[in-house]
Amino acid sequence: MEIVLLERVEKLGQMGDVVKVKDGYARNFLLPQRKALRATAANMKRFETERAQLEARNLEAKKEAEAVAAKLDGQKFVVIRQASEAGSLYGSVTARDAADAATDGGFSVEKRQIVLDKPVKELGLHEMRVILHPEVSAKITINVARSAEEAEIQAAGKSVAEMRAEQEAEEAFDVAELFEEESAPEGMEVIEPEGDDEASEDEAR
Repeated sequence: MEIVLLERVEKLGQMGDVVKVKDGYARNFLLPQRKALRATAANMKRFETERAQLEARNLEAKKEAEAVAAKLDGQKFVVIRQASEAGSLYGSVTARDAADAATDGGFSVEKRQIVLDKPVKELGLHEMRVILHPEVSAKITINVARSAEEAEIQAAGKSVAEMRAEQEAEEAFDVAELFEEESAPEGMEVIEPEGDDEASEDEAR
């Protein structure tokens, strides 16, 4: 299907471009979202008549998006999830989860605005893109942790594996220290019980 774009669409074109797309993509996304019109003679004439108004509205929306992006870009939001000791999530963190976390943090973000490069199935810091306008986006970081305390440690730059290694090292040190405390002080002579010496003398006779 041939369509005329009413705004910039990533990887497709700019406002006013006439492009050919799959029918399903046009019917299910572009047309209902009012991002495009069928490229008929009547619609092309309508677009040219309304083009100045569309460009003015687009410019205003872009400025508003840029103001939001200036505040949102670089923000970090925490999402608490259950996970294994190795750091694998029991499930995954979705675009909706990220949008909810950003909204709870004081920003109005919708699920459809979140771009996930890959499914989030591990604990840690995950960078995501938020599309605020066809020409404006911001990057946020979702800190996925099992607790608020763990999120703080991850925010400081440590991974789950590093935390486990440190914990194991501390536990090993505590055990070694315990054995040292229970052993005899250095330089002290260990005296065997007298009964053992008498038994040895009897055996010798």
